Amino acid sequence: MPDTRSHRGPHPQDVDRFAPSQWSALSQAVADLSWLLTHGYAAPGALKLVGDRHRLDARQRMAVQRCACTDDSLHRRSAHRVTAVANRALLIDGYNLLTTLETALGHGFVFIGRDACCRDIAGVHGTYRTVEETLPALRLATDALVALSVAECTWYLDSPVSNSGRLRAAMQQVFAERSVPWRVELHPNPDLPLSAATRDQVIVTADSVILDAGPHWLNLARTLIEQRIPQARALDLSHPASVE
Repeated sequence: MPDTRSHRGPHPQDVDRFAPSQWSALSQAVADLSWLLTHGYAAPGALKLVGDRHRLDARQRMAVQRCACTDDSLHRRSAHRVTAVANRALLIDGYNLLTTLETALGHGFVFIGRDACCRDIAGVHGTYRTVEETLPALRLATDALVALSVAECTWYLDSPVSNSGRLRAAMQQVFAERSVPWRVELHPNPDLPLSAATRDQVIVTADSVILDAGPHWLNLARTLIEQRIPQARALDLSHPASVE
């Protein structure tokens, strides 16, 4: 069946899955999974154990999985996080940033994890479809980066994902509107150049594998959601004590 969605909004049952009555269990599940991962438990088995204990469905488990991390990962990511990027070169994980902003703009749920990153549970699985939130998300990110006075930006898109070429064209049009000479690269595996960023470069992503490689990174999605998308459904699962 073709994907006919026009918004990156919530799944029909997400309002119930992520209602206030679920916050305590979800937040505790993140803490429990993080503890198990820190102590060497394999991720699939640990997630099943935690999910079964808290009676979570598949999408709830996905949110918990994306919010959890080991203590080592937490310390590494915190140590490499930067806030000032003026006159620095940025490497941007295009789909990672865009889908999160699109979800927030479309009233879908986004989740603040233990490492302070904001993530969605939409994902891109082989095909990317532009939605009504795509251009607003692109313009929002572009304007924010211009205001931060970055020296240059290179956006990476996964070349195996369908419609990456069309998205690149849309991005280049937005950049032309803003008169910024930024590049959009189609790459078979953007994790490689992003993970290999030099000390002079800053990456924009919430991808755990890339962040654990140790590059300096900017928490752009969360900043934009908190400051520029007041309608966002952002659920903070970073610590059980934060949930009443």
